[in-house]
Amino acid sequence: PIAISKSFKLNSFLSPQAKMSRPVQARRLEGIDKNIWVEFVKLAATYSTVNLGQGFPDFPPPDFLKKAFVRALSGENHMLHQYTRGFGHPPLVKILAQFFGKLLGRDLDPMTNVMVTVGAYQALFCCFQAFVDEGDEVIIIEPFFDCYEPMVKMAGGMPVFVQLRPKAPKDGQLMSSADWQLDPAELASKFSERTKAIVLNSPNNPLGKVFSREELELIADLCVKHDVLCISDEVYEWLVYDGKEHIRIASLQGMWDRTVTIGSAGKSFSATGWKVGWTVGPNRLLQHLRTVHQNSAYHCATVAQEAVAQGFQRELELYGKPESYFIQLPKELQQKRDWLVQSLDAVGMKPIIPEGTYFLVADISEFKSDVPDVPDSSEPYDSRFAKWMVKNKGLAAIPLSAFYCGAHKNNYNHFIRFCFAKEEATLKAANDVLQKWKWEKTSP
Repeated sequence: PIAISKSFKLNSFLSPQAKMSRPVQARRLEGIDKNIWVEFVKLAATYSTVNLGQGFPDFPPPDFLKKAFVRALSGENHMLHQYTRGFGHPPLVKILAQFFGKLLGRDLDPMTNVMVTVGAYQALFCCFQAFVDEGDEVIIIEPFFDCYEPMVKMAGGMPVFVQLRPKAPKDGQLMSSADWQLDPAELASKFSERTKAIVLNSPNNPLGKVFSREELELIADLCVKHDVLCISDEVYEWLVYDGKEHIRIASLQGMWDRTVTIGSAGKSFSATGWKVGWTVGPNRLLQHLRTVHQNSAYHCATVAQEAVAQGFQRELELYGKPESYFIQLPKELQQKRDWLVQSLDAVGMKPIIPEGTYFLVADISEFKSDVPDVPDSSEPYDSRFAKWMVKNKGLAAIPLSAFYCGAHKNNYNHFIRFCFAKEEATLKAANDVLQKWKWEKTSP
């Protein structure tokens, strides 16, 4: 009897009828399974000798931050190895409330106006899950950081796209990210009674555009008029160049009550792997983010939060002074930006000079002889070019079409995005690749 029972169980287990036939994938995942980073990170790891693709520094965080982490890790406070407050380590939310309260000109309650997340990425996820219902429309400005569209769709929402459109620069001048602008009438036409939110990313990834006060006031006026929320992704808030000013849309009239501002220690302190982000906003909005957070990630790494808290304490004390990391870092990155601009321009890739961020976008039209177009290909030209470049030249970058919705991917398909937040040696290696490439193109 025992043998029969075992045989029966084994046969049942191996029977074709025992396999699941019903669909296992949730409908909200349909069409969003592909991810540009999975594909290009794998390509870069396989082929590239110089990676200017993914947006992270290859230089270390500042010494004071690393020392703060070591103190937190090896100090006598053993509770830093355990759970802390789920919505944010108390020392961190307190200093963030002080710091951003100063910047926004208002008193912030650390327990209700600030929430810490697993990077800015989780902050975005919490926003879309908390605010977007089935059928709600969310306006996304193109080009956009690629996770906005799938996150809106996962929440049941409908992304509505409005494009930044380039204006030709004066003869002989390189284009600036400021030359990419919203059409006020086109933007206004995207707002309707179904609009729940607009996503703002300034400074913008991938272009490096820093939205002007006039542009932000245009967006703010439409948000107030149509009673729409603003999800403001400001992770590159300190990385602005040429004397530009980063203006926080939550500081504009009528916007505090309808804006969630998202920040990132990874971008602020050059420590992207720590995954410490935050949201700042009114309790009427953040209370719903807390509901999503407590039912998803729930908690962020305590030691990393403690170190970031100490980093912000230092920056508050040095605010506006030359020794501030938030002043030193953009100065260093502006030099790296200018160096890469010169390298690209010298070989015929026309760079768009960014006003902020880690990134610059370059026009590759002059290189079409290297990678001829394929008229019947469904893949955008810049995507094929970027793959060819990493495989044949060892230089990794990201196609600009990755930052557009499916219907618009071919509108601006002759641009690629480079990251210049790299060591000098990395940028020099990239220049060497470009110079060799130029020589190969021009030599008989």
